Amino acid sequence: MKHANLSIFVPHAGCPHQCSFCRQQVISGVETPVTPEQVTALCKNSVAKLPPGREAEIAFFGGSFTALSRQTMTALLEAAFPFVEKGPFTGIRISTRPDCIHPEILALLARYRVQAIELGAQSMDDSVLEQNKRGHTAEDVKNASRLIREWGFSLGLQMMTGLFGSDPEKDWKTAEELAKLQPETMRIYPTIVLEGTQLAQWYEKGIYYPQTLSEAVTLGAELLGFFEERSIRVIRMGLHDEPSLSRSRIAGPYHPAFRELCEGWLMALRAEKILKKQGTGHYQMGISLGGVSKMLGHGAFPVEYLQSLGYNIEIKKDAALSGLDFWIKDVENASAQLGNTGL
Repeated sequence: MKHANLSIFVPHAGCPHQCSFCRQQVISGVETPVTPEQVTALCKNSVAKLPPGREAEIAFFGGSFTALSRQTMTALLEAAFPFVEKGPFTGIRISTRPDCIHPEILALLARYRVQAIELGAQSMDDSVLEQNKRGHTAEDVKNASRLIREWGFSLGLQMMTGLFGSDPEKDWKTAEELAKLQPETMRIYPTIVLEGTQLAQWYEKGIYYPQTLSEAVTLGAELLGFFEERSIRVIRMGLHDEPSLSRSRIAGPYHPAFRELCEGWLMALRAEKILKKQGTGHYQMGISLGGVSKMLGHGAFPVEYLQSLGYNIEIKKDAALSGLDFWIKDVENASAQLGNTGL
């Protein structure tokens, strides 16, 4: 069954700190926090447009929901709750800070049928968190994750790559530490430099150097494979394509189809692992219909990479495959299928 979110943004609302990289109004494309009346109107409008049989959640994103005043948080939940209690929405999803989770808050969220809580961990390196003015520690992430799971909520975690003070080794350490917390879902965001942020000042002074797109895609592909191999769903990679983001972006590895780039690169890396055992030559690679754009779109970089290694790759569409599944055959020995892999 297909899943959908009604995303309701509360940009920067409740946040007690100003992180080096953050301008939620730009990222979300929403300038002011939503009111309870607007939540009701948005829910009614979404109900009218929701296809029959589509599973959907109401999602409050863009701020630290549990850091809102109790009055504001309760009012927003009360506006959303009737559409969960009577349908068609199955529950409520929120995002918040790791240091704004405690049993009293979780009890309140449970009463209003909140099902999933996403924590903006961003890094599990305390020095990186401090340099980027996050205002919480890695231990806060661990404690909040434990409480969320103990209370029966679905746990989602968010990480950023290429933060000021970080490097690939620290990013990998973050991924490994977050995986140990057993989240159901992950979001991976490469760091983008937005005007009006502390990060923009550091970039303009030559203090901060963002990832290149190639670096972000390579790391993103490897992280995608890492989490999926551990049955942790990666539900978002890269920022949404918002006009406000395009206007305010100064630097950084932004691409509107960032996930697709990562998926194509992951397929190429997995294919390379199989082909290394065979040597150079002429091969057919069967991919799903949905995989065509990942391997051949955006300049066909995955195929070009394999060809640069001496593998003459011929892409074949295979409707029997799905997702990132693929097979490889040696053209000179067509009966030999060398591998079949995927997420």
